[in-house]
Amino acid sequence: MAKPDAPSSADPPPFDPSQPAPPVSFPISTLDDLESRSYFDSFHFPFNKASVRLRPGGADRPRILVCHDMAGGYLDDKWVQGGSNADAYTIWHWYLIDVFVYFSHTLVTLPPPCWTNTAHKHGVKVLGTFITEWNEGRVNANKLLATKESTHMYAERLTELATALGFDGWLINMEVDLDVQQIPNLKEFISHLTKTMHSLVPGSLVIWYDSVTVDGNLSWQNQLNESNKPFFDICDGIFVNYTWKEDYPKLSATVAGDRKFDVYMGIDVFGRGTYGGGQWDTNVALDVLKKDEVSAALFAPGWIYETKQPPDFQTAQNRWWSLVEKSWGVLQNYPQVLPFYSSFDQGHGQHIAIDGGQASSATWNNISSQSFQPFIHFSGDTSADSIQVLVDFKEASYSGGGNITFKGTLKDDAYFATRLFQGELLLGDLPVHFTYSVKSDESSLLGLSLEFSSFVKEKTSVLLAHSRSTLLAMNHFSSKFSKVIMPRRVTRSAADPGWVIQESSITMNGYTLTEIHVVCYRAKLELDKLRLNSETDGVDNSLARSPTEFSAILGHITVKTSAQNPIFPPSTSWLVEGQDIKWTSGSQGSKTVSVKVIWTLKNGDSSLFPKYNIFVKKIANQEVGKLGGMLVGTKEYLGEAQVEAFYVCDLAVPSGTSNLKFIIQVCAVDGASQKVDDSPSLLLPVEGS
Repeated sequence: MAKPDAPSSADPPPFDPSQPAPPVSFPISTLDDLESRSYFDSFHFPFNKASVRLRPGGADRPRILVCHDMAGGYLDDKWVQGGSNADAYTIWHWYLIDVFVYFSHTLVTLPPPCWTNTAHKHGVKVLGTFITEWNEGRVNANKLLATKESTHMYAERLTELATALGFDGWLINMEVDLDVQQIPNLKEFISHLTKTMHSLVPGSLVIWYDSVTVDGNLSWQNQLNESNKPFFDICDGIFVNYTWKEDYPKLSATVAGDRKFDVYMGIDVFGRGTYGGGQWDTNVALDVLKKDEVSAALFAPGWIYETKQPPDFQTAQNRWWSLVEKSWGVLQNYPQVLPFYSSFDQGHGQHIAIDGGQASSATWNNISSQSFQPFIHFSGDTSADSIQVLVDFKEASYSGGGNITFKGTLKDDAYFATRLFQGELLLGDLPVHFTYSVKSDESSLLGLSLEFSSFVKEKTSVLLAHSRSTLLAMNHFSSKFSKVIMPRRVTRSAADPGWVIQESSITMNGYTLTEIHVVCYRAKLELDKLRLNSETDGVDNSLARSPTEFSAILGHITVKTSAQNPIFPPSTSWLVEGQDIKWTSGSQGSKTVSVKVIWTLKNGDSSLFPKYNIFVKKIANQEVGKLGGMLVGTKEYLGEAQVEAFYVCDLAVPSGTSNLKFIIQVCAVDGASQKVDDSPSLLLPVEGS
């Protein structure tokens, strides 16, 4: 093997986790680093804490585990505050997943917080990976298993990491040959890790990968049997290797007994020796596992992205996951609790909007920004439906970087309905308010259809109609729905009046909300009236089309009671500080600055605020302001934070700037955001100004 090139003067310095830098997620590569707890001393540790808690509950049924093995891991997703690649990989079919494993080939793989935040929001557990493989893995295994005390110490270090970072357990992959004398200590390690995780993280999971056997041999069994069952017996499940035969799931279920749902039969989506061939035939294996009532472990679904499946990632991803849904059905339901909010953001895009106004036109990605994802049906046949439904990133959004567009043709007397969410929300005696934003032409109307189930399984359907054409809604839909409700309040976005915000209320005490659909229908307007409205009402009607064309955008949906209106603490309730401030001089009096901005709510519960939008105002000194040489205090969007800290790196500070005002706009769980002028802030004088 050729010697590696010597480092050149142009090479960047090696990564030093103790130094201030844009926050990143990174694994732990040595047992020494794990033992020393050096990770907790890194600059990046506070940024890597997941902020979204997993809602309690477990599934007593076959489950789907997804093991994210994507080109080694820590790609676009490693940038905790987000990156600039709008085409970064992500997953949005969380309603088809129970457990998500972040996997790489480094000793201790810590899930980037973006995956944990989004998975937890959707009810999905997240595991890190502990792996020993190849020659280095054998050395690590010998050190790990040297004594009973060493196994306990390393197990406790792993538990401490999962607890501090907010994820839910570990996949253990001991992919090396061991001496049979080491097996008792290996069992001690697995058992102690499982016990400590359960003690500190209720509902956590430790899952054993089908690798080394009780004889110490690295021998993949491809089923649960007496060679690997002793490991299965002392943890929460087994991830069975993916080259199993058709009868292995049933045999494994028999061995597992009443724990058959804890057997996760592997399916390699790349198709490397896997039953059924994986790829576009992944459902062949899933059908077998469903029939035999064991769980499934989908390995490397990033195959779609890595192999650039046609025609594009969005379409291919939706098509592939539709195969999973057809085989296993929906596994997660939401909404389950109130308030419930979704802007349909997938965590990437070509712009960022806040309350209907564009805050940034830059491309971006940040999986933590994912909102609750809609259950959009994928038919695969564009000619089958009169209206095409897709999450869109180009049209202006109401919030974040995504929305749902509805485009196609629709007759005046017809309507089109499609599933938006499948819920399990028991309602009480308070009225429930449904608020949603729509941008459409005058003849394209969009409402919401709600499906309810009573205690005795009696079904009720309610249409929350569009604010226009009251008579049309009442006459046309009264026979199709149990109730038709018109909005009690209609407003327009101050930032973009094209967004119409509609609020409807309903009381269904004792009923369970089971489904939310979008209903598209048309107003009977003459084309000349449409043109007249476009010219006279001052509203953007650029979406107007011929009488049979339908075009509408759904920007967001909020469901809550009147008792859940957010109360934002005044700015004086927050303590805001700047740390690790570094100024660098540029040309012609300009500078750059890097600073860690941190904030703390002096009294109260900051968990009510799941994210913060970060802005900066570059304030000119009086002389420059009077000369009109620059805009005084122009607001600039920097990003969003899920923890109470944000690192600003190399911010350009033009000549003549006297102060920087960093603004932390507080956002509530219902999607509402505090007025910028009322938000906490940090005033930072420019060095030397």
